[in-house]
Amino acid sequence: MEFTSCSDNRSILINITLIMLIVYSENDSQDNDLSWMKVENKVTPNEEQIKGFLEGDADTPIHMVNLLKFKDKAEYEDGRETDLTGEQAYEIYSTEVQAHIERVGGQLIFSGEVNRLMLGEVEDLWDKIAIVRYPGLMAMVEMTSDPAYLESAIHRIAGLEGQLNIETKVS
Repeated sequence: MEFTSCSDNRSILINITLIMLIVYSENDSQDNDLSWMKVENKVTPNEEQIKGFLEGDADTPIHMVNLLKFKDKAEYEDGRETDLTGEQAYEIYSTEVQAHIERVGGQLIFSGEVNRLMLGEVEDLWDKIAIVRYPGLMAMVEMTSDPAYLESAIHRIAGLEGQLNIETKVS
């Protein structure tokens, strides 16, 4: 992927640094003990998270960092039989969501498979990372409320064991 401006590269570095901070823990020093930090993948946000998101600055661009963990086998809520893995079901969503993101003025900034954990410790490493830029939080709300998006999201739900979805802003 080619980035066209220094600002884009800075955003990527900020987001990657954030990801590293989330998974970082150093057990040798009490000063750096982050054992209190609970990491729990989810498929949908809770009410408090939604409320906090909606209280944000509607006009400031945001970058959503997605740390994705896939199911071994896709499980569709409508009970359909499938031989798809969770990653394959999510890939259907990923392909379809591209148009939804672009329709609201967003852009996929980065997507990549997780190879290994370079620093720190985590019980279960994520499978993939994606960073999406939205022109503001209302663009994301508009996208995720669209019935066409909700049809695509069926594959997301079927494929994900859970994820962390982290809102970031360039400073």
